[in-house]
Amino acid sequence: MFALTNKPEMGAHFYSNLIQLAADHNRGVDGMKVIMHMAGVLVELSLLFDDPDVAMQSGFRNLAKLLGCHPAQGILAPYALPPAHIIDQETERGRQAAREFLEDWMDCHFEAYDLILSVFQPVIIGWEEMGVPRAETFRLILECANKAMAFEIAAQELCDIAIECQVGKKGWRVGDCIAALSGVAGRRLAISVSGSELCSMFRGCDMPDTLGDVVFSMTQEAIRYGVPAGSDWRFGLAANDMPINAPVDLVRDMEPWCLRLFRAIGVSGPYEQSVCCAKSAGRMLAVAAGGEIPEIEPAIAKPLAMSALTESYKYVCVDFGVAFY
Repeated sequence: MFALTNKPEMGAHFYSNLIQLAADHNRGVDGMKVIMHMAGVLVELSLLFDDPDVAMQSGFRNLAKLLGCHPAQGILAPYALPPAHIIDQETERGRQAAREFLEDWMDCHFEAYDLILSVFQPVIIGWEEMGVPRAETFRLILECANKAMAFEIAAQELCDIAIECQVGKKGWRVGDCIAALSGVAGRRLAISVSGSELCSMFRGCDMPDTLGDVVFSMTQEAIRYGVPAGSDWRFGLAANDMPINAPVDLVRDMEPWCLRLFRAIGVSGPYEQSVCCAKSAGRMLAVAAGGEIPEIEPAIAKPLAMSALTESYKYVCVDFGVAFY
């Protein structure tokens, strides 16, 4: 342990960075964003340990002691939390802030965790003085952190399943894995919006908002892991007057594995499942298209993933092909 680390100054600097992430010039600080950033920080710190789930639950217990309360009980209101893609986006920003903090941290991971919790405590108590009970804030942080951890576990596990079971045993190529995971993401998304947007019309390059949100989760994950950013994700996609060409066989083989994992980790909503698959597809895309000598050129891999996701979405929406298998 290094005695030279100025812990109060480090904690204040870190909190200042979190506030800046959630600040808007016109609207001020978005409290829900701060909560999601806090959750992302806890997830990133927990992932430093051999058993992240145990580490995060231990962190929650320590935070409960600092706050002198437990998370609020009961069923959350339907719109208490933002949509899954927003939670993924903002918790990832919190995780990135935590990684930058750890680059400068000179003590052990346990010390870092304790410092972060000591930074969060006065913030949560301060919000209570403004009318937000600390137990409710604690519950929101817990829920966001659990969802972010589930997204991370699902993204990594689905990549491992695709490589071990589909590539290793069935002879799939990496491109097949990208198409399969993207296709499952599109299919689960279409199922999740069954009433409101099921028959949405596709006009030119436009796409329904929910589809764009899930695509964003996929593209950001790929970029985060080293795929070059750019505007070539839709290059070469089929025109709207072409027959729908979803990778049905690949989705049929991959989706049962996905659903089995989702049951194991408690991801039950189709929209959350879609975000998980999109993140996994983005990560798999980075495996194939990243590095100096990519297995698949990014200009090919990116439209492949985009096409599989959008075509699978349209297959369910337009052709009502809900029963893939």
